[in-house]
Order: sequence, then C-alpha cells, then structure tokens
Amino acid sequence: MSDITDTASSVAGEELRQFVERYERLEAEKKDITEGQKEIMAEAKGRGYDTKVIRKVIALRKRDADDIAEEEAVLEMYKAALGM
Repeated sequence: MSDITDTASSVAGEELRQFVERYERLEAEKKDITEGQKEIMAEAKGRGYDTKVIRKVIALRKRDADDIAEEEAVLEMYKAALGM
C-alpha cells in the first residue's frame, strides 16, 4: 500500500511542480511585457506625446463603438445640464 501512496504522491508532486513552473514562466513574461510597455510610453513621452491620452485611446480601442457613442452622448447631456 505504501508503494501506491508514494507513487501517487510522486505523480501529484510532479504535476504540481509543472503547474507552478508554468505559472512562474508566465509571471516572467508578464514582467517583460510590462517593462516593454513602460519603454514604449517613455519613448512616446520623449517624442512629445501625452501618455495619459495615449492610455485613454488604448482603452477606447478595446471597447465597442456603440458603448463609446452611448457614453459620449450621456457625457454631453450631463455637461449641457451643468452649463459646461
């Protein structure tokens, strides 16, 4: 019985190690990607672009055009109500 338990533990341990290592690789890749994004924004800023606006443009490009139009219409309505 002990041999079966040892084998099961060994297999489970190997599988667990693989999950952990895959996750760690993704963490390292994520760090590299984040550093690359920072470099891009630093370069854009150095060329005179407003990085805050660039980030907003990136966020807008991820969204559905109808959602954006609806939000902009509501924003304009609120601004008009406030006399802006």
